[in-house]
Amino acid sequence: MTEEQPAAENRAARLLGGESFDLHEAVGGWRGFVESSLPGVVFVAAYLLWGGFRVPVIAAGGVMAVLVIVRLIQRTPAVQAASGAIGVAIGAVWAWRSGDASGYFAPGLWLNAAYLAGILLSMVVRWPVVGVVMGLIRGEGTHWRADRAQMRRFQLASAVLAAMFALRLAVQVPLYLAGEVAVLGTVKLAMGVPLFALTLWGVWLLARDAGAARETQDPPPTTR
Repeated sequence: MTEEQPAAENRAARLLGGESFDLHEAVGGWRGFVESSLPGVVFVAAYLLWGGFRVPVIAAGGVMAVLVIVRLIQRTPAVQAASGAIGVAIGAVWAWRSGDASGYFAPGLWLNAAYLAGILLSMVVRWPVVGVVMGLIRGEGTHWRADRAQMRRFQLASAVLAAMFALRLAVQVPLYLAGEVAVLGTVKLAMGVPLFALTLWGVWLLARDAGAARETQDPPPTTR
């Protein structure tokens, strides 16, 4: 996953449990979107202007540090900025140790691969991750596993989520191997928050329909 992903998990849970889908919330608001995107923009810009890996890494790290400091000074929640800082720091260390600017993106690719493998495994053992999350959000536990219609919905929703990670890897890994740093950075930004928000909307639609199907099948008990 990208550096914005850890902070996105709690946001995703809130969105999936809502009656409507809030696109503004999905991208983390304008400030969250800027905080998750700006370090990558600065990295690519610095690479195009100076090349190498030192200046881009220092520039991206510096911008991320400023964003976190501003949050702390304003005493506003710094979870998204802090999680982004961790992602930038890991990418910076990786690039510095490898001596290659493309190394900045390697941790994100490995994280995407790990998430993809985890989701696929959850589907194979018939514990689709979306179903587990929705069971916790709705307070239903694992009752959905006994409902074939809900199981299919949650399997499909998990497949949509897996497809996002697979698409990222299919597009970004060849660019990484080819050393196309500027193109990879640009593509990574486009396939970060915007693609995540779109995917989350699709998952929400399927999860919502699964809940509606359960309510239809389980009418309220009659009273005497």
